[in-house]
Amino acid sequence: MSIKTKCWEGDLKGGKGSVKLGSGAFQGAFSFASRFESGTGTNPEELIGAAHAGCYSMALSHMLASKGFTPKKVSTTAEVKLEKVGDGFKITNINLKMEADVPKIDQKTFMENAEAAKKGCPISQALASTNITLEAKLLQNA
Repeated sequence: MSIKTKCWEGDLKGGKGSVKLGSGAFQGAFSFASRFESGTGTNPEELIGAAHAGCYSMALSHMLASKGFTPKKVSTTAEVKLEKVGDGFKITNINLKMEADVPKIDQKTFMENAEAAKKGCPISQALASTNITLEAKLLQNA
């Protein structure tokens, strides 16, 4: 797996860069404005959020299916909070918001698996020093 960041050009505030996934599935520009203001482009925190949401959805789907509860759909968003801490910036919280349509599962079993997937997904493990919260909603309880 490779991710390529093209050469950053310029200083922090006036500079610009781009990122390209090794698979070619995504390529985009990033800058100070896209990270800290409302400029166009992506930013590292947005990419972390996308990776975390995708990883969590896959981990939960696998966990549920392995217990006989194959989900029809798992939809997750990740809200990444970047704050000034001391002289720099830090990701202080990631809030995962997930909705899932899982036939024939009870609320308790669903929530137990949702929490276990939050702790067990590889991206959550990589971000273990960050506070990660979860809002989980079962859409269908058949």
